[in-house]
Amino acid sequence: MAIERTFSIIKPDATARNLTGAVNAIIEKAGLKIVAQKRILMTRAQAETFYAVHKARPFFGELVDFMISGPVVVQVLEGEGAILKYRDVMGATDPSKAADGTIRKAHAKSIGENSVHGSDATETAAIEIAQFFAGNEIVG
Repeated sequence: MAIERTFSIIKPDATARNLTGAVNAIIEKAGLKIVAQKRILMTRAQAETFYAVHKARPFFGELVDFMISGPVVVQVLEGEGAILKYRDVMGATDPSKAADGTIRKAHAKSIGENSVHGSDATETAAIEIAQFFAGNEIVG
């Protein structure tokens, strides 16, 4: 499997509970390397752009409001098969269905407050990374 990069967000529900280190420990234990990371307050425009794919869905406004409600930690993760590996490490969106040892099983509060986001494909990862990081901010 090839070395690739994926994008991660530690969401406001997790940062509010000071879980950045705990989430990072799970990420690193899985063999993924954090090659860029910063804590930001996402703007409404950033959140609307990021989640534009969901614009027509009824939860869009609530999702945007949640993502701008507090600090988030945006990250670039690198490793062999990083996209699929991180999706496995995150666990199912519904924490009650997530496997033991996953981030969402350990830390998510609900389907909506599910602690983390991860890219779903190579193309999306590239777009998401570029939205929040300049090339010189990513240090492998």
